[in-house]
Amino acid sequence: MSSSTSTTAAAGAPLEAHQKAYIELAIRTDVLKFGGPFTLKSGRLSPYFFNSGLFSTGEAIAQVASSYAAAIAKSGIEFDVLFGPAYKGITLAATTALALYRDHNISVEFAYNRKEAKTHGEGGSLVGASLAGKRVLIIDDVITAGTAIGEATSILATQSDAKLAGICIALDRQERASTDDNDPDKRSTIHKVEEKYGVKVLSVCTLGHIVSYLQQQGGLEEQLAKVQEYRARYGAVEQ
Repeated sequence: MSSSTSTTAAAGAPLEAHQKAYIELAIRTDVLKFGGPFTLKSGRLSPYFFNSGLFSTGEAIAQVASSYAAAIAKSGIEFDVLFGPAYKGITLAATTALALYRDHNISVEFAYNRKEAKTHGEGGSLVGASLAGKRVLIIDDVITAGTAIGEATSILATQSDAKLAGICIALDRQERASTDDNDPDKRSTIHKVEEKYGVKVLSVCTLGHIVSYLQQQGGLEEQLAKVQEYRARYGAVEQ
């Protein structure tokens, strides 16, 4: 069920047009930065940093939505509703639903949650389409520890007969979940999420795609070397 593969220091991944465009947009808008080192939540020092919150223009979010839509359409996952966990998932759900219809003639509903339930008006914590009895694809930016996905699935569990169909994120870092170098479990958080919930986790791009992009571009040899070194040390091995 895993969408990830064993990593090596040198290997990239086949780079599709929408993935290349996404990476170039991320670099141009400083969403994807090289250098650092950047301290991650895990405590690791990374030679690259990804912050999708900096996609903040109409042009950028339109291209982001197109990239998500391309990944979802290609996957063949069957679903009825896009669900975006608050807060970053809200914009992603709405704009990706639009892009799926515009670019692929796929019309789906979308919904998102409030962090705090309303006690007046229509009330409740959900906005948009009903999730009851529907196949739901969760859409978010990244999976770090899987906490946000756990919260989203808890919301689904409160909706009668709602079924998790899959998860789609922006970037799969393809690195080990465990921060203990002596831990024999070398799987990624994404692999663990897939096993726990029994669904596929899609990603617009992976670290392997970033490596391929750096390999194809001239003048980025220093950045490539640092990313490959980091990947060799912390890369996930899916079993």
